[in-house]
Amino acid sequence: MSLKMRVGLGQFQELTDDMLAFIKQIGADDFLMNTPRIPKETGQWEYEDLKELKDRADDADLRLMALENVPIEFYIDIMLAGPKRDEQIEKMSNTIRNMGKADIPILGYHWMPNKVWRTEPLATLRGGARATRFDMSEHDPDEFTHDRVYTKEEMTENFDYYLERILPVAEEADVVLALHPDDPPVDSLGGVGRIFGNFDEFKRAIDKFDSPHHKLDFCMGCWSEMRAEGAVPAISHFAQRDRIAYVHLRFVQGEVPCFNECFIDEGSVDPFEAVKALHGAGFTGFLITDHVPKTEGDTRWGHRSRAYALGYIRCLIDWAERL
Repeated sequence: MSLKMRVGLGQFQELTDDMLAFIKQIGADDFLMNTPRIPKETGQWEYEDLKELKDRADDADLRLMALENVPIEFYIDIMLAGPKRDEQIEKMSNTIRNMGKADIPILGYHWMPNKVWRTEPLATLRGGARATRFDMSEHDPDEFTHDRVYTKEEMTENFDYYLERILPVAEEADVVLALHPDDPPVDSLGGVGRIFGNFDEFKRAIDKFDSPHHKLDFCMGCWSEMRAEGAVPAISHFAQRDRIAYVHLRFVQGEVPCFNECFIDEGSVDPFEAVKALHGAGFTGFLITDHVPKTEGDTRWGHRSRAYALGYIRCLIDWAERL
């Protein structure tokens, strides 16, 4: 079946009947799950649990297109070259094989052992809405999240070691690996080097591991955090080469070292220019809302904010297609 650029939903962990109904009602056919709450005691995702998710999606006439972010403990030793690295690579290989067997086509992943960082308190947006923010000056540069300093060079070597071994497994299983940027995209946090915070770092990874099964989870928010004027050219570069698996259409105000998330219509990158670049490059994947501001009376997941953003994205796609 030939698909075109389209909207999707994500950023949830449990596949409830209510969620399946909402996805369909909002006009999406595609969704992804972020670190789904399925058994993890074996250190890998098992086929039976993945097949259950896929069957529920199929029964609801929806497409489960991706799972992103395995539990961090699945591959912490892979990222930091710990004593269980090769054991974890074998279990990650099993997870990918099980995803392929269950017909779940994309695994989103990141290279952040100490995860996403934000700064408290939340930023205040229009009408009193709230959104996350980051300010490097408010974080202690001497704070370590792990046992020692891990340099960017080490983190790059560890990444290459992993991709050399895991990409052939993904190719055989017909599962696309989709790489997410560092968030925030700074050189180091908590003593751990961050290696995916600019165009050159992504180009190196995509060029070195050049495969239709190695692409980007293109997070517009993170690319805006890097350098707003570079986000749309990056879309064109990677989308023209068919190296974008899907898009997080999230927006921010400001850039590192200080930024905050915001509504889709008030960020530092023109959302229409971003969608137009995707369309012009022949992108045929899906776009999700990713993080959204907290609005009055909304749910914890953000049904209202996501409905607003998804409707906005649908209009952007429609207009891009009419040009």
